[in-house]
Amino acid sequence: MTMKTIQEILNERILILDGAMGTMIQRYQLEEDDFREGWFENHPHSLKGNNDLLSLTRPEIIKEIHRKYFEAGADIAETNTFSGTTVAQADYALEHAVYDINYHSAKIAREVADEFTRSNPDKPRYVAGSIGPTNRTASISPDVNDPGFRAISFDDLVLAYKEQVKALIDGGVDLLLVETIFDTLNAKAALFAIDEVYEELNIELPIMVSGTITDQSGRTLTGQTTEAFLISVSHMPLLTVGLNCALGASMMRPYLQVLDKKTAFGVSAHPNAGLPNAFGQYDETPEMMAVQIKEFLDEGLINIIGGCCGTTPDHIEAIAELAKNYSPRSTTNV
Repeated sequence: MTMKTIQEILNERILILDGAMGTMIQRYQLEEDDFREGWFENHPHSLKGNNDLLSLTRPEIIKEIHRKYFEAGADIAETNTFSGTTVAQADYALEHAVYDINYHSAKIAREVADEFTRSNPDKPRYVAGSIGPTNRTASISPDVNDPGFRAISFDDLVLAYKEQVKALIDGGVDLLLVETIFDTLNAKAALFAIDEVYEELNIELPIMVSGTITDQSGRTLTGQTTEAFLISVSHMPLLTVGLNCALGASMMRPYLQVLDKKTAFGVSAHPNAGLPNAFGQYDETPEMMAVQIKEFLDEGLINIIGGCCGTTPDHIEAIAELAKNYSPRSTTNV
């Protein structure tokens, strides 16, 4: 049996993205040794909290998390590679580990996805290579006394993203997800890198792009409106363009409406489970989140839906149960 492409299925039903990897990792209450085991025992820097390393040091945990999200109804698993660039890993002096982080993260997700596809070929599971924004911005100076200073250049970002993208592809991802975009210039570097890798490898995978509206001003951190963000990335043939993080579902809705009206690409969303409380915890229950996401579905705004910070398999299960009763957003009427 030939597995349908994700584009074919996107036209048939709403696809479910998984939820927060970090939220699930926190449940394991890991210590420093967990981030070193078998790989980094003698590394001179503290590594606790560098979650991407767990694909190397505690792969069974990452497998278990992927498995729980697929059991909850997810169609797409994101690789555990949100910080998988030399730029982000430089904080830990682990630039040399970037290929292994991405390759093994992709292999782990691929293994679990294939396991679920074999058990139910009518519901194929996919792996999205997660490409985070890095901890540097190409558009804004981190020094208030030197507005013209930039902590990183476009070309440096391209090199970092190319290394990540190649490793994700080698590990067997089905698509790439450039996500949590707070600076569209960073995202454009990622897209440029992807384009170059595709040309070099003579391969082309679907691409999802997901920006972040940082507050109720309706703008990204670098000041773009949703429409401006969309225009800035629409030079690429995208599977979906969407929004994630920063906002809960109820606050994200107006900006998804903008995307719905302005793009012929599919539209994705993976909001937080509300806003964090005073202790940095997310209080929104699966039922509360599903009620808010129902408004997206009632309006026909969505092709791919999932969860970001604070979401768990219980949230994804509630969203998946709801979404199966709706048709996907039409991309032919824009």
